[in-house]
Amino acid sequence: MFFKKQFANVVEWEEFREDMIFWKWSNREIKKGSKLIIQPGQDAIFLNSGRVEGIFKDAGDYDMESQIVPFLSTLKGFRFGFNSGMRAEVLFVNTKEFVVKWGTKNAVNIPHPQLPGGIPIRANGTFNFKVNDYIALIDNIAGVKKSYLVEDVKLRITSNLDQLLMKWISKEGKDMFNLQANAYDISEGIKQDLDMSIFDDGLTITRFNVMSFNYPKEIQNRITKTASHSMIGDTGKYQQVEMVDGIASGKVKGGGAAADMAGMMMGMNMGNEMMKQMNPNQTNNNQPIQPSQNQPNQNQQAAPETKSNFCPNCGTKTGDSNFCSNCGHKLT
Repeated sequence: MFFKKQFANVVEWEEFREDMIFWKWSNREIKKGSKLIIQPGQDAIFLNSGRVEGIFKDAGDYDMESQIVPFLSTLKGFRFGFNSGMRAEVLFVNTKEFVVKWGTKNAVNIPHPQLPGGIPIRANGTFNFKVNDYIALIDNIAGVKKSYLVEDVKLRITSNLDQLLMKWISKEGKDMFNLQANAYDISEGIKQDLDMSIFDDGLTITRFNVMSFNYPKEIQNRITKTASHSMIGDTGKYQQVEMVDGIASGKVKGGGAAADMAGMMMGMNMGNEMMKQMNPNQTNNNQPIQPSQNQPNQNQQAAPETKSNFCPNCGTKTGDSNFCSNCGHKLT
């Protein structure tokens, strides 16, 4: 009894990770009393010299001698009832569907009438994949690797993604609007191409999704400013808007009430300008008021007043004097 326990071992996925596609148990002897443990979401594949001897898919604990050996009768060593033990390889495969986020490695240019080289855009989304062919997986990957990670597949996919995006963008989208409208068709086209590129390795792309197309940050900022300028229609007014935005965001420092008043005045001025643009027949408050026919022209000299030569108080002749020499009355 002690002898059996001493040489008993467990065959299981010892280094399991959620992002691991497969892991190989190898270079150890399977003896009497050994057990195979399969967790949910795993398949166990027994290999002999790279050849598949048996595939076990149901989760649970299995006794090697009574439940596994009958299906592995071609393996050397098992024919001798575990007396000498034997070395075998067991490939554990993660059967779940993996979901991976992706983004363009480099900006992709789309045609633009004013830019011969096109305007750069980026894209992001997700893709799903899973293992679907164990023979191809073993022949091309598992035969030389002990484990394989999702990151390995992601690097392989994204290395081809920019080129495929350019291919399908040139077919389905000539500008940003068309790209968004045809995102589904672009996604389906890329999915088929990617699926073909990993098909021989026993993997399949089950879904490919483009979540969004967008301009690089510096391009988007320039487009936003250009659109704002176009809506306002005047460089001076655009600068006023920038100033108001700066005060509101705190980027332009001002002294409390003074900053609030400045923002309010600029807002009122812009409002007046917009109203005048909407109503071109409205009187422009900045234009000088034309004088009416009943009002004297300020630039026209007033007629000089005539001065009397006699005192209105006593009738004495005064000449050019400002006061009457007889009674002292002030002459106007």
